[in-house]
Amino acid sequence: MDRYIYALGFFDGVHLGHQALLQAVKDLSGSTGKGVITFAAHPDTLVFGQTPKLINTPQDRIRLLKSFGMDRVVTLPFDKKMRTTPWQAFLEELRRHYGAAGFVCGADFRFGSGGEGTAELLRAYCEQEGLPCAVVPEQIVEGTRVSSTVIREQLIRGDMARAVRFLGHPYLLTGQVVHGKQLGRTLGIPTANLLLPPELATPRFGVYGGLALVEGDWYPAVTNIGVRPTVSGTGITVEPWILDYSGDLYDRTICLELTDFVRPERKFGSLEELKDEIHRNAETTRELVKTFLAFKKNSQRNACFAEENQL
Repeated sequence: MDRYIYALGFFDGVHLGHQALLQAVKDLSGSTGKGVITFAAHPDTLVFGQTPKLINTPQDRIRLLKSFGMDRVVTLPFDKKMRTTPWQAFLEELRRHYGAAGFVCGADFRFGSGGEGTAELLRAYCEQEGLPCAVVPEQIVEGTRVSSTVIREQLIRGDMARAVRFLGHPYLLTGQVVHGKQLGRTLGIPTANLLLPPELATPRFGVYGGLALVEGDWYPAVTNIGVRPTVSGTGITVEPWILDYSGDLYDRTICLELTDFVRPERKFGSLEELKDEIHRNAETTRELVKTFLAFKKNSQRNACFAEENQL
């Protein structure tokens, strides 16, 4: 059985705090594999009876973890059996069934029945068993502790630039292009239509600047998230206009990386006013992502390039 140093946690957002854990895995691993133990459902669902809105879909979370150099991502169910498993038995199961050869966690990590397992107990266990272990302190940005909760709040407020600073990477959203009203095509603005997964926190309705990955190439993309009040839209959609791209996107899966909030969503007096504003937003987006686009084209680390067969 292959052996792995595992980081433990839920990893929603794979933010700067999580990335510190992943770096600790790399530092400890040597020739041992690098891995993550995460969960299919947020622990709060069973522990507190409520499910927080998430930053990433499970698929995007795995893509991000892979992009930060993890060889293996193990997704375990968080069910009643998991909740009542003693912390020592949980660790033994990871060693027996998943090749765990060492562990990394955050200083506030709790696990096992009743949350009795702590970072210090994990450290003591590893010392007794002769396993490498690292406990990583919390990460602070602009005087604030980095957490998924804080980042969700930033997204909901539309503070995308600050959310990106806390994430340590753009806001990632992948989805399949679905058929819409095709109104954009009549305006010379052919947008793709993605449905926002219901489990995700909804970013503030508005227009965002960022990039789109289509068929292995990056393009600037100006994306509206909202209900399209000018055209009496129904339901929340994600509509990127992928600049400089021409082709059929229907049923394709595209990857968006959003970096900036451009403006709030609003209702315009006419379609012509809407068209003019979208073109202004497109030029703003080109300027916002110019440096970022050049970097992405030369970057080797890329969540959007994660192989589907690894998910």
